[in-house]
Amino acid sequence: MEQRDADIFISGGGIAGQVAAAVLAARGFFVVMADPVPPVTEADLDGSDLRSTAFLQPARELFQACGLWDLLEPHSRPLDTLQVIDTTGWPPVERDRRLFRSADMSDEPFGWNLMNWLVRRELWRYLQGAERVTALYGTGFRTLVNRTSGVIVGLTDGTSVRARLAVAADGKMSPLRETAGIGVRTTRYGQKSLAFTVTHDVPHDNISTEIYNEGGPFTIVPLPDVDGSPASAVVWMNQGPRSVELMDMAVPDFEDVMQARSVNLLGRLRLKGNRSIWPIVTQTADRLVEGRVTVVAEAAHALPPIGAQGLNTSLNDIAALVEAVSGADDPGDAATLARFEAARLPDIARRARVIDLFNRVAGSGDAGMQAVRLLGLRAVHDIAPVRHGVMRVGLGPR
Repeated sequence: MEQRDADIFISGGGIAGQVAAAVLAARGFFVVMADPVPPVTEADLDGSDLRSTAFLQPARELFQACGLWDLLEPHSRPLDTLQVIDTTGWPPVERDRRLFRSADMSDEPFGWNLMNWLVRRELWRYLQGAERVTALYGTGFRTLVNRTSGVIVGLTDGTSVRARLAVAADGKMSPLRETAGIGVRTTRYGQKSLAFTVTHDVPHDNISTEIYNEGGPFTIVPLPDVDGSPASAVVWMNQGPRSVELMDMAVPDFEDVMQARSVNLLGRLRLKGNRSIWPIVTQTADRLVEGRVTVVAEAAHALPPIGAQGLNTSLNDIAALVEAVSGADDPGDAATLARFEAARLPDIARRARVIDLFNRVAGSGDAGMQAVRLLGLRAVHDIAPVRHGVMRVGLGPR
């Protein structure tokens, strides 16, 4: 049986796994990354990830560390302002709105929005020529021997990898995490989220908008123009049956419903391309380390898509792991991984609690909870120290 040697093995070739491979290799480690599913790198193909991500300032710094940002920036749209609109009833009636401006914090945007499928494409291209990276697409994790001196990972193609550290970046149902014996706690809300792209009549002016109503936020995030028209990515949360109904709805009817849900903010919305649907859960790993295995990204935590915290929290994991292992003689020794876990576990727990509560309040149809939501919005925005503190926390650890 063929065996490869590496410093670090990564299970999972999604955005987090690919970024981890790129940055760790740039720091001098030899990395083998394996994923059973080749990346889908076109928007119109089956399995394409039609969600978008507002990559916040710390994520941009991570991309810059290995040269990825030069590839991604031309496809991005800056996020200068976050707008929150509170509505009730159907069709939704606006009660109040508040603007959170990046200029209050720095002379840079909060972040830069990119389509996930496009990020996967650019990362895939980057890794094809990256030194010290062996990217095995179409090959998955199968077995683990977790020793004090290193790990031996068996792969589905019959080969194995001997490494000093194994990183589980292979999603909510992570097979590497489960084999290592790390449990998870899961909260289900009965919600699903639709993700799709729209064009619209009114320019978005680099403003990302979250519109609250029963079922969850309707989030509009700026994109570069599509076919000469202003464009945005939309994430629309609802209770599961309603999301399935919307997913299956004929396009003209769907456009009428989303027009009402958007409170006509950007003029007429037109669906561009396909819709995708995703379950909403909060899931956190009981711990982040077992022997020489560590878990990151959705293998460690899955959060509702609120406040750009999902993938950005995953990239915060990668940044902390890179910091912990940089300069270490052994990237998988107990002291190194203890530093990583101490840096990330409390932050993950706090964000999971806050977003869980926020999701319950934001999507509630109860009049009392809606009143709390409106009062909370005003308090967070109108008291300057609170507003600045919330924005700093939202950007992530620095």
